[in-house]
Amino acid sequence: MVNNIGIVENCVGIIGTGSYLPERVLTNFDLEKMVDTSDSWIKERTGISERRIASEAQTSSDLAAKAAELALMDAGLKPEEIDLIIVATVTPDYYFPSTACLVQNRLQASNAAAFDISAACSGFIYALTIAWQHIKTGYYKNALVIGADALSKIADWEDRSTCVLFGDGAGAFVLGRVEEGGIMSTKMGSDGTGARHLTCPATYFGAEELEKRNGVKKATIWMNGQEVFKFAVNIMPHAFEKALEEAGIAAEQVDWFIPHQANLRIIEASAKKFKLPMDKFIVTLQKFGNTSASSIPIAVDECIRSGKVKRGDILAMAAFGAGLTWGSAVVRL
Repeated sequence: MVNNIGIVENCVGIIGTGSYLPERVLTNFDLEKMVDTSDSWIKERTGISERRIASEAQTSSDLAAKAAELALMDAGLKPEEIDLIIVATVTPDYYFPSTACLVQNRLQASNAAAFDISAACSGFIYALTIAWQHIKTGYYKNALVIGADALSKIADWEDRSTCVLFGDGAGAFVLGRVEEGGIMSTKMGSDGTGARHLTCPATYFGAEELEKRNGVKKATIWMNGQEVFKFAVNIMPHAFEKALEEAGIAAEQVDWFIPHQANLRIIEASAKKFKLPMDKFIVTLQKFGNTSASSIPIAVDECIRSGKVKRGDILAMAAFGAGLTWGSAVVRL
């Protein structure tokens, strides 16, 4: 329940953030040597210049654990003080056990329940919503919410329309009780009629079955770019609007808009919709590409640590992803 802006009963807020990006940098010029593309072609269509790539030995749980450790340090909490761990990922280490259980073990967060959710690039907002509700009702006290994906592991490096888009990384929030501010609203939605437009088939299907079901022979990312772009341009402003409406504030009262980092043109469309300057929108995709569920928490953590985003600021976050899914949130730090 919101009173004015930022005064929330049963306040649940972000008490710590952390992020991790792999060391390897893959530039557009590197991609020119791998597929038929160019730096100018990629920049003009996406705004991306480079992205981070996990090593062969690194998995999503490795990325997630590093981001989580930094978030716990920032929150000043010990692992055993965490009651719940949710990892949003579409590149789990295994079908089972969950990546969250692997992270729990790595952190030695012995008192935490742990599970994964799969909502693609919207996954972090979904996970944030679930954790918020658990703390708000008093069921849990502290939660660790992580977005982690190693999309390079499932990218088709022969498909120039998709392999140039994605990068690897992880971002984490620690949620807990705060005296004021905190999470003011979240909204989630989906449109399963568009599920076919962005897919990665399960690896347990053979090549013949994959082609029969999906028209592809490999368990890699496939995207109908035009349809996904059309969905994103429409849904991103809608997602922001729904969360702002729920929070009871106007776009002009938001200090920073933090959109999913997929395509610069999609972010520009949202700015145009709200008649706001682009400098109100946080953009990190030029450095990291689309890191799926981790893109929003990475952007938030980067901006907090650089001093750009400060305590007391109001953030509006929105994402879209495969499913097709969307999610948004308004938070006062």
